[in-house]
Amino acid sequence: MYRFEIIDKSQPNWNKVVKSSNVYDFHHTSFYHSIDNTFSSKLFVAHDDQEFIALPLVIRPIGETGLFDCTSVYGYAGPVTSKENFKFDLEFRSFFKESFNTYCEDNGIVSVFSRLHPLIEQVSFFEDFGKVVDVNKTITIDLTLPLEQQRAQYRKSNKSEINQLKRKGFFVAEAQNQNDIDAFVSIYYETMERVNASPSYFFTKEYFNSFLNNDNFDSKLLLAKYNDEVAAGAIFTMTKKIMQYHLAGTTEQYIRETPMKLILDEARLLGNNSGMESLHLGGGVGGSDDDSLFRFKSGFSNKQCEFKIWQYIVNERKYNELSEKIKNKNSSFFPLYRSE
Repeated sequence: MYRFEIIDKSQPNWNKVVKSSNVYDFHHTSFYHSIDNTFSSKLFVAHDDQEFIALPLVIRPIGETGLFDCTSVYGYAGPVTSKENFKFDLEFRSFFKESFNTYCEDNGIVSVFSRLHPLIEQVSFFEDFGKVVDVNKTITIDLTLPLEQQRAQYRKSNKSEINQLKRKGFFVAEAQNQNDIDAFVSIYYETMERVNASPSYFFTKEYFNSFLNNDNFDSKLLLAKYNDEVAAGAIFTMTKKIMQYHLAGTTEQYIRETPMKLILDEARLLGNNSGMESLHLGGGVGGSDDDSLFRFKSGFSNKQCEFKIWQYIVNERKYNELSEKIKNKNSSFFPLYRSE
């Protein structure tokens, strides 16, 4: 007997469902959906007698139209499940789709967009259910390999520079107090200004404090120090199997020393000691070696993953009406009506 359930981010059973998944990431938790209260978030869950699939989404109004669309949180989300590799039969997938469509139609939802997770095999669930699009590649360190094999995948220059940093006296320590957190936040803001990041990347100080002290998942702030001065820092998260490289920054003073390389090397060891299977470094701007951020990350592993997105039009008539005002009808932006 199939059941369909819609869970709000304020309800405790959101995390009960997510944490009973075969694999999940911090992007799927209720905390991460609650950290920005601008919009409503829902977890759409279909159950059969033994298994479930759950899809977290953020619901946004479309201007003053009285209509809505769905998107995913910043990062890597998509569905989670208790079943290995989403291998559900057609009947169960059809039940989810029909139940989800009914909710969307009853609530004026026109389209759905979700970033998928490069480390979770989600694509098969979306067969005959919208469109999955390849975006670019991401880098992950396979922590199931022996330590020596992990380090053997480092770019030769990385190994040399990490050793040089240690000889110079750089070391990595986990943040211990509010002063450490405040130092990192200042460095993070400095880094975002240096790279001309969009305003959406300038998270509030409250964001960092709540993120590092939440009870939905483990989070660690690792700092590279030199003479007890913070040179760089990065936040890492750990869930069931996945360690994730989240936010990072380096001071202008030490940027030529690249102390972030030392942090990533220490994070890898922390992940191994914590029983993680992957340290996901993410991608870059373009996901190729022409992209300096992607090239930096690819210097730590030769394992590349595919980053994909899911696009689904629920109400084609309304979607086309909303898109009429858009001059460039050939734009690949989705949903098209938000492209300008």
